Amino acid sequence: MPLTSSETIELFKQYVVPNYTRFPVALVRGEGSWVWDAEGNRYLDLFPGWGCNLLGHCPAPVVEAVRDQLGKLVHVPNTWYTEVQGQWAKALSERSFGGQAFFCNSGTEANEAAIKLIRLHSPRPKYKIITFEGGFHGRTLGSTSATAQPKYHEGLGPLMAGFVYAPFGDLDAVARLIDDETAAILVEPIQGEGGVRIAPDGFLAGLRRLADEHKLLLAFDEVQTGFGRTGDWFAYQGFGVTPDIMTLSKALCGGLAGGAMLVRPEIAPSLRPGMHACTFGGNPIAARAGLAAIEMIERENLLARARQLGELFARRLTELQQRCPLIREVRVRGLMIGIELSIEGAPIVKACLDRRLLVNCTHSTVIRLLPAMTLSDELAHQGCDILAEVLQQAASNAAGQ
Repeated sequence: MPLTSSETIELFKQYVVPNYTRFPVALVRGEGSWVWDAEGNRYLDLFPGWGCNLLGHCPAPVVEAVRDQLGKLVHVPNTWYTEVQGQWAKALSERSFGGQAFFCNSGTEANEAAIKLIRLHSPRPKYKIITFEGGFHGRTLGSTSATAQPKYHEGLGPLMAGFVYAPFGDLDAVARLIDDETAAILVEPIQGEGGVRIAPDGFLAGLRRLADEHKLLLAFDEVQTGFGRTGDWFAYQGFGVTPDIMTLSKALCGGLAGGAMLVRPEIAPSLRPGMHACTFGGNPIAARAGLAAIEMIERENLLARARQLGELFARRLTELQQRCPLIREVRVRGLMIGIELSIEGAPIVKACLDRRLLVNCTHSTVIRLLPAMTLSDELAHQGCDILAEVLQQAASNAAGQ
């Protein structure tokens, strides 16, 4: 017999390291923008897979591609060539800036590769990387050091040397930090964990100008923004600013684990043999999933769909802001959606869960939605209706205190 949610939770208490704060629900199945728990309850998921399930849960083309690949070749080391990895690299290169790919399994691994490449490519004494307050680059020690949020540093010091932090959006501050030891600038075009904060007009172009003037590398962390999330293949395309290095993961393989770093071809040889590797990176399963995801997005015109859905959410949430005093700001770029509140967001997430709507809170007061491209208008409106009910009830409760 399948376990109940409470029985699964007891298993975790005994056998799993408690490093995650988990909701008291065991999920057992997903389809599109729906998930079901062990008791058969159905939830509308507007934050599927922490942004990894951009195509929804179990997208059929990805599932079928993976099933087919499982019967052919599951894994071989990167000391051998595989056609499918080469085809995946070609597909990503052709849809971006013509770079070459290093494959890995996650966003933090992609950023570790970028940090190494920056140091290997830059002439001595250059090694410092400028990153930005409110940014997030991963959980390994190098990417944690690059993350300019003190809450992620607690108990981990001393951090990796060589990172200096600037306020997001402040070009003058960046210019002041550049010295003879500066090698690169690393930035998210839209800060995800930082509260869906969109780069101000001219900011990314200004970073490109500073990088060119000082012979620095410009790296974009597109782990959350990339692969169609913003309505373009990659967010840099919507801003009109091309980086030298771009890191990717989350939605890259349609929900499976996969990551990549794309770099300009003239920079790529600096990551020479023996200096970096990833055993499972670019494995045949991930590569087939990544190719199937690209094919699905193009066949179903999902980049345009992401823009359309973004407009729907922007319209609904802006209307809600006008009648709900708890909402300070609504920030939307494609299917990256942030709702800045004047109160803590955790109780709002809990109240939505009670109504079987899954959303996220980040940066304490920002309700974050990362819905699937395949979400229907009907379900988008349904999710907005539930969120409106929850926020208006919270506003009413606050007013009555």
